[in-house]
Amino acid sequence: MLENFWKDKYPAGVDSEINPDQYPNILAVLKESCQRFADKPAFTNLGKTITYGEMYTLSGHFAAYLQKHSGLQPGDRIAVQMPNVLQYPVVVFGAMRAGYVVVNTNPLYTQREMEHQFNDSGAKALVCLANMAHLAEQVVPKTGVKQVIVTEVGDMLPPLKRFLVNTVVKHVKKMVPSYSIPGMVRFNDAMAKGRALSFTEATPGSEDLAVLQYTGGTTGVAKGAMLTHRNLVANMLQAKALMGSNMVDGEEVIICPLPLYHIYAFTFHCMAMMLSGNHNILITNPRDLDAFVKELSQHRFTGFVGLNTLFAGLCNNAAFRALDFTGFKITLSGGMALQMATAERWKEVTGSPVCEGFGMTETSPVATVNPISDIRLGTIGIPVPSTLCKVIDEDGNELPLGERGELCVKGPQIMKGYWQRQEATDEILDAEGWLMTGDIAIIQEDGYLRIVDRKKDMILVSGFNVYPNELEDVMAAIPGVAQCAAIGVPDEKSGEAIKVFLVKSAGTNLSEAQVKEHMRSNLTAYKVPKFVEFRDSLPTTNVGKILRRELRDEELKKLAG
Repeated sequence: MLENFWKDKYPAGVDSEINPDQYPNILAVLKESCQRFADKPAFTNLGKTITYGEMYTLSGHFAAYLQKHSGLQPGDRIAVQMPNVLQYPVVVFGAMRAGYVVVNTNPLYTQREMEHQFNDSGAKALVCLANMAHLAEQVVPKTGVKQVIVTEVGDMLPPLKRFLVNTVVKHVKKMVPSYSIPGMVRFNDAMAKGRALSFTEATPGSEDLAVLQYTGGTTGVAKGAMLTHRNLVANMLQAKALMGSNMVDGEEVIICPLPLYHIYAFTFHCMAMMLSGNHNILITNPRDLDAFVKELSQHRFTGFVGLNTLFAGLCNNAAFRALDFTGFKITLSGGMALQMATAERWKEVTGSPVCEGFGMTETSPVATVNPISDIRLGTIGIPVPSTLCKVIDEDGNELPLGERGELCVKGPQIMKGYWQRQEATDEILDAEGWLMTGDIAIIQEDGYLRIVDRKKDMILVSGFNVYPNELEDVMAAIPGVAQCAAIGVPDEKSGEAIKVFLVKSAGTNLSEAQVKEHMRSNLTAYKVPKFVEFRDSLPTTNVGKILRRELRDEELKKLAG
């Protein structure tokens, strides 16, 4: 067992352990930080900044409204469905302070997905953006949601700007389809009511649920991971120890394009950066690269949290490349595999190395990360403090260093289990607290881990294992490739054959023969794709992760048809 293996692998000044019980719950962190950094900026969005002190006051108003007017009981679930706007931290922390469990909901969900999540979680209330309210109108009657609070994008801006922004979003850009929800309350009305009320601050226990975080659903039906106060506090302390070791409390400006309803952004921006009193710049729509870069030009940012797709897109943007990157210290990558070519290009453009980590919703989410002082590209770093990792074979036996097997993780950030799904919990969590990640990894002699692939995405060509990540890494290095994915398709001769999909950058001429030639010169013969398809776009999750499974299902349909 690798019990003491990592003790000496941490950089100087980073402890190998954290105390997960340093704070009894998230609210204790919130209170301490909002007092300590009361005058420091916490969040900025659409040109408006709120300080930590203001965030505490505002979340208190929202908590008071919920306690007095929503009819919710302590421990009830409240669904929050918003992109990155200032209302998000106010609502989430307000809901927790009032004693409720937050159900983070993706604003891009379809009716079917919303209905499943609201019913599965038993949500009693919903706070959503007006842009999604027409879907809520259809879904809410089919669920247990009793109270709907609707907010508009500009609701927390000064009056004139609020009017302008909300008018443009609604009437010019036509982004708010008409809706009518009986009994709904507007966010600003709820806040005005709450302002005049007092409330009883909740004191949840460390093992109480804080957030129900639904897993991507890329593998069948979405399940709610039960994340406790202790899970999130532990992960916050772990992330701060390794990722934030070179950050100065109260001085950093961090760009936040990943959605806060995604657990990685939530733990990092709403928790770890709160603990250290740093300033988060919320990007509402990172897909609009021109507006995004314009926003970036207004800040002297020191940190950036993103993922591969975003790094690649920004590096191809001339206005981004012209920005001032002096003072820029840290780039964090999560959510999907970082491609070598992208990481090198990002460092070349910005001067900042990319520190890649690994995590899952079920690990709150950070399990391993590259220490900023010793980044080893191509690895997912070392386990965060107080975390153990091992790799196992098909029969569950632990494998020695350097062997590939399924990665298992154990630590205080591991979820309590899946909400009301004992069977699914038992499949992934064993009696000793080890979580099976479903990822195939190698633990290197130096303590760093490498993911070689998802258990489920592996391609088997004539008995040889081929890992899509490796193929995509090689493809990504071809000039003119914007996105790529590799899957296995049934093949009479070899069992499975490799098919790759590529999206070309604008103005690029790239042929099938060139792709195969490049692959041939970089990979063993059995890893060279048999089929190459060029597309205008690839299916992705809302955080930009390419859905290989969707591509595979399409191919299987074609064959069956």
